[in-house]
Amino acid sequence: MITCFIKYEIDPFKRQQFEQYAQNWGQAIPQCGADLIGYYTPHEGSTTTAYGLYNIKDLAAYEAYRARLLAHPLGQENYEFAQKEKFILKEDRIFLRNASLPHSELIKP
Repeated sequence: MITCFIKYEIDPFKRQQFEQYAQNWGQAIPQCGADLIGYYTPHEGSTTTAYGLYNIKDLAAYEAYRARLLAHPLGQENYEFAQKEKFILKEDRIFLRNASLPHSELIKP
């Protein structure tokens, strides 16, 4: 299992648009095969940093998931919404594995 950790730099004056974007992914991501942990918007401190996290089996499963997400009607709509509204200024994506659990617990059928 790996976790996709997305760090966003968002326009602080368009936080509501980012929240709508996050809510849309809250529906589309699970429908397309990933285990959504959540999207997080600024509350205190930075007004420009937001995060999205979800789990997926491995990078091969991620590639298949991305193809489903691109074909999903809400996925397409959400990509277009982000491009049109320009509330995401920067997006960094990293894939992590949970190092705090024994390796045998990470490989469950």
